[in-house]
Amino acid sequence: MNSLNELLQELGISKVRLAKYLNVSRQMVYNYLELEDLNKWPKEKKILLLKLLDIEDGTEKAIENIKITTDYLMAVENRLNQGVKNTSDIDNYFDMKGLDKESQTLLADINYLLKEKLLETSKKEENYHVISYLYHVLQSLDNVPEIKYILGYMSKTTGFIKPDEYVFNEDKQFIFEGILYSALTLYNNGGASRSKLKESHKRFVQEIEQKNEEKLSRTQQLNTIKIQALRELGYDQMTEANAAEVLEKIAEIETRKV
Repeated sequence: MNSLNELLQELGISKVRLAKYLNVSRQMVYNYLELEDLNKWPKEKKILLLKLLDIEDGTEKAIENIKITTDYLMAVENRLNQGVKNTSDIDNYFDMKGLDKESQTLLADINYLLKEKLLETSKKEENYHVISYLYHVLQSLDNVPEIKYILGYMSKTTGFIKPDEYVFNEDKQFIFEGILYSALTLYNNGGASRSKLKESHKRFVQEIEQKNEEKLSRTQQLNTIKIQALRELGYDQMTEANAAEVLEKIAEIETRKV
């Protein structure tokens, strides 16, 4: 199966796309590729793969004899795209309007992986919380610039991109990666312990609690001002029709307190 793995890599076919083409989980693709002989694959999946690669049998010799030309590459790509399209269903639907092809593929792959994780029964609760946190991360991207540096660092350490790739602010990303590397090295080598970090973690918790209190205080303050604005304007509630007027009154009330 070494020849098959090398061929898939040369063709640029990811495990995610192959899993969608075969209509199986990504883990199942890994399991298939670990088998020593293609004949040990389920018959229908073997036929699909042979059709994709346009070969009669899946022997090592047949795979090694494949000559990767531009025409062959395009033909495989077309068959792969068509196969993925045929196996997709309404559950995987996304509104792709306005996205280029590369973005559409990225969004579809992310959706596939997220669904696969949520369906993994052995880690269902854990994966749910992980993906919930990921959702929170995506929501915070615009407010916490360091998030993208963390994501870049993880992509580098897991081998998806080159370690010298900098698509954001290079100086800030470089510094952040150095700090993160030092921290994770300390963590992985056992140089840190709960007792040593007790005070540091206490400050971490206190800082978050303070931010939450400030946020709550600000929310309560805005609600109070909103009620005052509605009262001064003679409204019972804020509606789409009076929203602009109410917001303008809120801004005017806030200026009085400066």
